[in-house]
Amino acid sequence: MKLVIVGTGYVGLVSGLCFAEFGFETTCVDKDTKRIDFLGKAQCPFYEPKLENLLLKHIKKTKLLNFSSSLSQAMNKADVVFITVGTPSRRLEDNADVSSVYKVAKEIAKNIKKYCVVVTKSTVPVGTTRKLRNIIASKINKKKFDIVSNPEFLREGSAINDFMRPDRIIIGCENAKSEKIMRKLYRPLDLLKIPIISTSIESAEIIKYASNSFLATKISFINQVADLCEIVGGNVQDVAKAMGLDKRIGSKFLHAGPGFGGSCFPKDVKAFSATAKKMKVDLSIVESVNKFNKKRPKNIVVKIENYFGNLKNKTFAILGLSFKPNTDDVRDSTSMIIASLLHSKGSIIKTYDPRAMRNAKQILPDLHYCNSIQEACVGVDAILIATEWNEFRNLDLKGLRKKMKKAIIFDLRNIYNKEEVLNLKFKYYGIGK
Repeated sequence: MKLVIVGTGYVGLVSGLCFAEFGFETTCVDKDTKRIDFLGKAQCPFYEPKLENLLLKHIKKTKLLNFSSSLSQAMNKADVVFITVGTPSRRLEDNADVSSVYKVAKEIAKNIKKYCVVVTKSTVPVGTTRKLRNIIASKINKKKFDIVSNPEFLREGSAINDFMRPDRIIIGCENAKSEKIMRKLYRPLDLLKIPIISTSIESAEIIKYASNSFLATKISFINQVADLCEIVGGNVQDVAKAMGLDKRIGSKFLHAGPGFGGSCFPKDVKAFSATAKKMKVDLSIVESVNKFNKKRPKNIVVKIENYFGNLKNKTFAILGLSFKPNTDDVRDSTSMIIASLLHSKGSIIKTYDPRAMRNAKQILPDLHYCNSIQEACVGVDAILIATEWNEFRNLDLKGLRKKMKKAIIFDLRNIYNKEEVLNLKFKYYGIGK
């Protein structure tokens, strides 16, 4: 089978590379010609472990992966066409902006030359894929295509492994013909006994939003428990560990911190809640998660302000700017929000991140970007560990203390043992401790 991936963002590029790894001839299409040229030279536009190695392999060696700015040429012999363009939140509202998805559907309709399966891999509100079907059907014969919803569950920082070893594959389809083609596409995973679940199109769309919203709810829940622990003298890490041993609950996503960020959870939680409101369904739990998470970074800044009093001219070292480790993505990053809030109160922010500083500078140009952890900590009133990069887990605290104005650590990710840090003559403040 020959595949076409429309969109070379995070989901599109990872999917294209992994399908090439499965042995399929794959063409990734994007209207951004500079991006296409960049990718054609095996240069990745964002950081993701293992991605550049796969680019080199399938462009230079196997030649299974191609890049094009022409959808018409790419679709010449396409058997399956994936839509992987972005669906960000609309300005001033929580609904997902699916205009790019509809635009791509119209372009696909113009260029279908033989029967193919059109697949939505973009995260879209329930009902969107049916609308795509109607858009395409208004232009060509319904027998020339089928529509499928095939949501992705990729985590930034481990996307290649998530694609190659997923928990499940969801295929939302209308008939046996399209289901058979999709199962053939994922046959390498079927051989590994990965569950492949066929559902209605609507169920597939909801599964994606419901999954992300539930994980976001776990994060917000444990953060609220952390707030209680701080008041009554509990330790949220002990609470989370004991909770996680219950197999009905599980330990994943029970890590207290500054809240969730990134390109998926914030927008997906908002869009899921907005869809429910539109359908007059009560999803108040999800709505509460969204509201609480927005307040979370602000509340952390208030705690820092309560400790120091006036934050004007205070200097902070913020370690980590990406929303999570192993990525350079700073979209809706709580680290960035905290840095911005502290800066707005007159604080001087020195910061270091292994990968995300180039992206961060475009959003917060007035911060002091440093070349190392040591440089970031010179003369600061406190260190804020904001992202749990591995290199922040074993800091030379004894050496850093000599460089700092005051020996204070705000461990926003709870990666250090409080007693050990106190023994090094630091003042230590974690989350939920």
